[in-house]
Amino acid sequence: MCINQGCLNSIGVLGGRPSGGRPSGGRPSGGRPFAPMLAILAISFLCSSVAVGGGYSVRLERSYMVPMRDGTTLSTDLYFPEGATGSLPTVLIRTVYGKSHVIDWNPVYTTLVKQGYVIAIQDVRGRYESEGDYIVATKRREDGYDTVDWLVAQTWSNGKVGSAGCSYQGETQVVLSAARHPNHVAAIPMSAASGFYAPGRAWQAFSGGVFELAQTAGWFAGNGTKVFYGPPETLDRQQWFRSPAARNFVQAPEIDFEAYLKLLPTLPTSSILQRAGLPPTDYELWATNLPDADYFRSMDFVQASDSFNVPAVFMDSWYDYGPAETIEMFRLFQDNALSKAAADNQFLIIGPSTHCNYTQATENTIVGNRDLGDARLEYVNIQLRWYDYWLKGIDNGITAMPKVQYYVMGKNQWHSSDRWPPQGTRYQKWFLHSNGKANSRKGNGSLSTDEPTGRGVDTFIYDPANPVPSLGGHTCCTGSDTEAGGYDQSEIELRDDVLVYTSDQLTEGLEVTGLLEVVLSVSSTALDTDFTAKLVDVYPDGRAFNIQEGALRMRYRDSLSKSVLMKPGEIYQVHLDLHASSNYFAKDHRIRLEVSSSNFPRLERNLNTGGNNYDESSWEIANNSVYYSSDHPSYIVLPVVEQ
Repeated sequence: MCINQGCLNSIGVLGGRPSGGRPSGGRPSGGRPFAPMLAILAISFLCSSVAVGGGYSVRLERSYMVPMRDGTTLSTDLYFPEGATGSLPTVLIRTVYGKSHVIDWNPVYTTLVKQGYVIAIQDVRGRYESEGDYIVATKRREDGYDTVDWLVAQTWSNGKVGSAGCSYQGETQVVLSAARHPNHVAAIPMSAASGFYAPGRAWQAFSGGVFELAQTAGWFAGNGTKVFYGPPETLDRQQWFRSPAARNFVQAPEIDFEAYLKLLPTLPTSSILQRAGLPPTDYELWATNLPDADYFRSMDFVQASDSFNVPAVFMDSWYDYGPAETIEMFRLFQDNALSKAAADNQFLIIGPSTHCNYTQATENTIVGNRDLGDARLEYVNIQLRWYDYWLKGIDNGITAMPKVQYYVMGKNQWHSSDRWPPQGTRYQKWFLHSNGKANSRKGNGSLSTDEPTGRGVDTFIYDPANPVPSLGGHTCCTGSDTEAGGYDQSEIELRDDVLVYTSDQLTEGLEVTGLLEVVLSVSSTALDTDFTAKLVDVYPDGRAFNIQEGALRMRYRDSLSKSVLMKPGEIYQVHLDLHASSNYFAKDHRIRLEVSSSNFPRLERNLNTGGNNYDESSWEIANNSVYYSSDHPSYIVLPVVEQ
């Protein structure tokens, strides 16, 4: 029996990749979270092994209950190359979304089976067919290690296991890498930034201490349920899931995602899912803890103290939520490698797309509404050759590719480097200036490399009842059609609560690639408020496309693990992390920086009261100010790459 794309499409069940996904904990790309597909469960018993064109045909053996060290069993599907003889390499995919759907997410998976690999796809602990309780980011190191133990003990195994997958599946790869199983010999973590613990950025659920509301609540609403249905305990779990009785069985509760979306703009933030009548999740714990709380530190994310011994190709996208963390992991896997082979075989590829949408690049790639040219890359070929080299011992030259390949948006070209940051990187400060009226793009805010000589201040009113709306950017799983990508910000820039600072037209192009930081001198009439910043590329025709953005909750200006309120009217110099990007500001374009205090619903609104915020339903209006002078400068630091 089999499940494969051809089998499912032949009877009209799948029209493409299921949507939904995750921040942090990995998420498949797309908009609305998906419900379990009852038809697929039935079809899995109707499809026999079929040839898929060239090489072997695919045989599916479902629902092996793989025992973990504590006695919990995790359900695992094995896809075999029918008729292959001798020992076989294995590629492992561990998922939170239901293993029955995964084989079709990446065309590489079926191709690998056709070429003599076993693909093992497993429901993680507490999800779908697997036993145990689902608690976000727990027991994955042990479970991954025990699963590899089981795989290499099988009679068909050649003792080599690779790992695969995007988003949550990428996250499980880096967590498994930190467990350092000797038989885990190759990894391709895609969009796996959610697996890395940067203090205050657990699962990309916070930005500068501001809760990433839309993507975190959206993922938990659509995919975070702790409730799953299984057979009675008196029945053999493996036998039951392989039986006809499972054909009409729905494993997860139905989710009314529309009910959640209607409540997303309402307060208090922490009870949105509960008020929507959704099943229990860990959402409230995420919404109510400090950004760098012990709660997050205790989870099994990869941390800077971990060591590694597996060659890896990291893949990510500039309009995804975590390219900065992916870059950090790439360097960490090099620096903390236990062998020269591992240290010398770390690679990084960053394209222009949104979450997990690598293969959607065409000769005319549109990301959001931004035309980014021909962004194609041989993603499939790279993956196949990587596994062949490490799992089959085929000397195909894959390790001779550049250590770093990154797409320069705006120039619309792939660049390569033997290191990160790219050679020739230098850091420029671009300072904010105005005559006291930078409100909106019709104001007089300017941006230049000239340091301020006089004294000035721009002030705007931040009203939580009328926040600046989110449009595109670097997120996923929100349920919005414009959640990520490049979009023209011109209309938003007409608001008086958006300070706009724009450079003169550039006389020559400028490549900006790497980590971005904004330094602001600010004050407020409130005890606590947020400041947001957005880097924008202004085209000659006036279109203004977002490049990267960030925020800071002022109570966390000194520490993401401790809250300290402001003194109204006092000036503070603060640092906003704008994460990372690569953009070419072409000749005659302008560099622009937007500064405000909200980006909703991507970011939770600060209610300006100095209270908990997450459990409040009332707010105060704040007068927020940005200063620019020799003693109180405000500027953005751009990593400029000189070719």
